[in-house]
Amino acid sequence: MGMYENVKHQFDKAADLMGLDDGVRKILSITNTEIVVHFPVKLDNGTVEVFTGYRVQHNNALGPYKGGLRYHATVDIDAARALATWMTWKTSLAGLPYGGAKGGIQLDPKKYSNSELERITRRYTFALGDNIGPEHDIPAPDVNTTAQMMAWIADTYMSTKPPAERSKNQHVVTGKPVGSGGLEGRDRATGFGVVINIKEWAKLRGKSLRGMRFIVQGFGNVGYWTSHFLVQEGAVLIAVQDATGTIYNSKGINPEKLNEHAAPNYTGVKGFSGAESILSEHFFGLECDFIVPAALGNQITGENAGEIKASLVAEGANGPLGDGADEILLAKGVDIIPDILCNSGGVIASYFEWLQNRNGEIWYMDEVLSKLEARLIKSFDRVVKKAAEKKTDWRTAAYVEAIGRIELAYKQRGIFP
Repeated sequence: MGMYENVKHQFDKAADLMGLDDGVRKILSITNTEIVVHFPVKLDNGTVEVFTGYRVQHNNALGPYKGGLRYHATVDIDAARALATWMTWKTSLAGLPYGGAKGGIQLDPKKYSNSELERITRRYTFALGDNIGPEHDIPAPDVNTTAQMMAWIADTYMSTKPPAERSKNQHVVTGKPVGSGGLEGRDRATGFGVVINIKEWAKLRGKSLRGMRFIVQGFGNVGYWTSHFLVQEGAVLIAVQDATGTIYNSKGINPEKLNEHAAPNYTGVKGFSGAESILSEHFFGLECDFIVPAALGNQITGENAGEIKASLVAEGANGPLGDGADEILLAKGVDIIPDILCNSGGVIASYFEWLQNRNGEIWYMDEVLSKLEARLIKSFDRVVKKAAEKKTDWRTAAYVEAIGRIELAYKQRGIFP
């Protein structure tokens, strides 16, 4: 089952359970707009390469489209549809005035220089044109995209506007560097949010995170910050997996030292001196208390879900469970904090940045993290209560909550014409 089929399956399950209005169901089962752009860029060696970029806008009943841009070889229209749909549910569940969108460019950023990535990013922004905008569709960072790239997008987009209007368009993207209108704490917001959800899970189950052993798949922004905050809580990181390999240390891995090794030039975790290398196929079967998949989609499937010994899977990535993994894990008594709840800290912080730019304000780190924590705790509580009310799992409960808010908007507002 592909990512988009997985999304539709999850939607149908929730829609059936809640008795979703037939008209609203038809609207939400498809995307509003799908954009594919092909654009040329001159590389450092003087040759020209043509790139393909995507932007899918799923639904904007609650507000402007919102969603990240990823640079990865797996980016295609199907993945963009799935991710855009998830963003609709994620923003709704978080109570934000946003809809869902997603996009990116099909490329491996490791193969290009920084100056080439700048030209690619700026040319992609120009190709999208008015399909994005601060009150229409607001991109953000995602897999392999950075704050610097968001600054390039903002600068390119603002440059296409008359001088008097440029400053009004700074919030066309979020996740920018702090010096370019970004928000303090936005860099760690997704990982911080994952940890808040795990802390709420521990409270609910009467457990303490101190001494708990965990493993993380993916050690980019989300994987690093999740590990950073979990270790601060006294949990022990024993294994990390990324595209370069899998490392293990039963006594604990220092996330700060691992980040120093892995982050520069996309080096990855392979070769880290503070852990031993193990076979990647053994990763999900390691003895641990919880797992944080924070890489790509469809990583835990019907083929490997049975190997999991953890009590919790906290979805730091979008759609990391696929092909029957939910059913297998739930039958084993494993809790799953779904992606649209677990990793929503990033889009909530993006909303704060958007407000900051829109209102000409400055928000500081302590305030940002405090507001973020409060929103996430409310979302977690709503999902747990809805699951108990509907006698269902947390993922389906989260969908029911999110879809219900959009259904109400359509019923109150009506459908044009």
